[in-house]
Amino acid sequence: MAGHSKWANIQHRKGRQDAARSKLFSKLSKEITVAAKMGDPDPEKNPRLRLAVKEAKSQSVPKDVIERAIKKSAAGEGDDYEEIRYEGYGPNGVAVIVEAMTDNRNRTASTVRSTFTKNGGNLGETGSVGFMFDRKGEVTYTADAGDADTVMMAAIEAGAEDVESSEEGHLIYCADSDLHEVSGALEAELGESESTKLVWKPTTTTELDLEGMQKLMKLVDALEDDDDVQRVTTNFEASDEVMEQL
Repeated sequence: MAGHSKWANIQHRKGRQDAARSKLFSKLSKEITVAAKMGDPDPEKNPRLRLAVKEAKSQSVPKDVIERAIKKSAAGEGDDYEEIRYEGYGPNGVAVIVEAMTDNRNRTASTVRSTFTKNGGNLGETGSVGFMFDRKGEVTYTADAGDADTVMMAAIEAGAEDVESSEEGHLIYCADSDLHEVSGALEAELGESESTKLVWKPTTTTELDLEGMQKLMKLVDALEDDDDVQRVTTNFEASDEVMEQL
């Protein structure tokens, strides 16, 4: 969703708020611990852990916090978390995917359902909105990584599928299974990326006006405030004018 869509802005906006930093650090640390528990505690030998560490660094998580999260898994500490995906509709029929890590499935399901209901949405069955998204690898570079043509050529050489360049920077997409290889090839050409992660990329979008965006933001903020929720993705589309008024 290039240009006017700005669907990633929700996470970016939240990430810039100081009040959300400790909660964000906690969620990123949880992902690191889970990734390390599931595989090798060495990021170079564990692609998922490498991505988790990279994402944590891109959000300025301190090195000692990252190391502590890895050591926690090696020591067998921490709860056993289950990964669950919830799907539903927000205000004005916007599709919403909620990714959670929980040690209590019933608690999380109840909270997520309640949050949807209280904020003008409704929780659906698994698969109810998933068909409106593709699972993709996303590599983000700032605008100074190069002009659009330079980045496009590097992306093609790296095996990426699509590039969206704007004044804000470059979003490079690839098959989810190719993210580790593509991101490595891009780094060799363009240097360290700003962010490297798996995302749900909308294939269809829902246009929102200012009132619709305000309602959607209220739902997303409430969902993200839940400690069990790792990430929220929607398929909204909004004009620059609407985004500037938020």
